[in-house]
Amino acid sequence: MAALDGLPPLRDVIARHGLDALKSLGQNFLLDLNITQKVARHAGRLDDATVVEIGPGPGGLTRALLALGARHVVAIERDRRAIPALMEISDFYPGRLTVIEGDALTTDIARFAEPGRPLKIVANLPYNIGTQLLVDWLTVPWPPYWASLTLMFQKEVGERIVAHAGDDHYGRLGVLCGWLARAEMMFDLPPQAFTPPPKVTSTVVHIEPNPSPIPCRLDKLERVTHAAFGQRRKMLRQSLKPLGGEALLTRADIDPARRAETLTVEEFCRIANLI
Repeated sequence: MAALDGLPPLRDVIARHGLDALKSLGQNFLLDLNITQKVARHAGRLDDATVVEIGPGPGGLTRALLALGARHVVAIERDRRAIPALMEISDFYPGRLTVIEGDALTTDIARFAEPGRPLKIVANLPYNIGTQLLVDWLTVPWPPYWASLTLMFQKEVGERIVAHAGDDHYGRLGVLCGWLARAEMMFDLPPQAFTPPPKVTSTVVHIEPNPSPIPCRLDKLERVTHAAFGQRRKMLRQSLKPLGGEALLTRADIDPARRAETLTVEEFCRIANLI
């Protein structure tokens, strides 16, 4: 494991700095540097990019990103116990790693974007905030400040992100992602790949922004999907009744007897634009 860069094995780093994973922070460390390199490679070219990593912990993915040539990595870590370990990586890669102690939910990541350079977010996200972070990154002014997102989620969440109309996991998150981005599940990781092992399989999802999403107001689309999927077993004429029901659907040229999971992103946008 030390062959990647000459730094100590991650298990030694964890023991030396007392970095036992905290359940309260949703920590599940990825220690196999072969796997962290695989995650980093799926982010694409890194030598011209600023890479923002969320929750680096002892720095396994951080090291992979730097070893594979990332021009500059900004690591945002809430757990202050991990800061000394990350600073050791920073010393090993002078000028290429910025370590920030802070909460990703309240950090303005857009400020790290530089004109003419892509900003890529790559992270083994804490499960307890992963979906919220993704929604935050998707609902910025468009086009976004980020060029791509390469993120690890619970597999069930990954399936919701990439789902399309008719899929079992299709819902509000799938509509939002399908409207604004192109998302693909890259590979799965079993619980045994992590320390401590979670109770679920994980998956890496790569997301790139849709350069020209269907014109639609986010707040209206969210109203429609919230109503439609909030009563997904009911026909749309009933679930969308507070928004106009059958009359609204008729104007949108959509059969009122259909259910939410059958509508495409384009159809949801069509309804939203008529509100």
